[in-house]
Amino acid sequence: MMDLLYFAWVRERTGVPREKIETTAATVMDLVEELKARDENYALAFADLKSLRVSLDQELADFDAPLEGVREVAFFPPMTGG
Repeated sequence: MMDLLYFAWVRERTGVPREKIETTAATVMDLVEELKARDENYALAFADLKSLRVSLDQELADFDAPLEGVREVAFFPPMTGG
């Protein structure tokens, strides 16, 4: 079981702040493809990956990162300074 967290406009587009899922995805990108296939809201949320960041167990990661052993995946827009 894996926790997914969505922040800012990602949460607005998916319609949920968090969820628990079972997945067979090997990488973050595989997971994104699974989520995009759910419905148009998820497809919209993950349409532009250049505008998204991901963390695995609270560590920044790339979309090609493996998911083996990961308990939490968070998706969020890039942070801006200030």
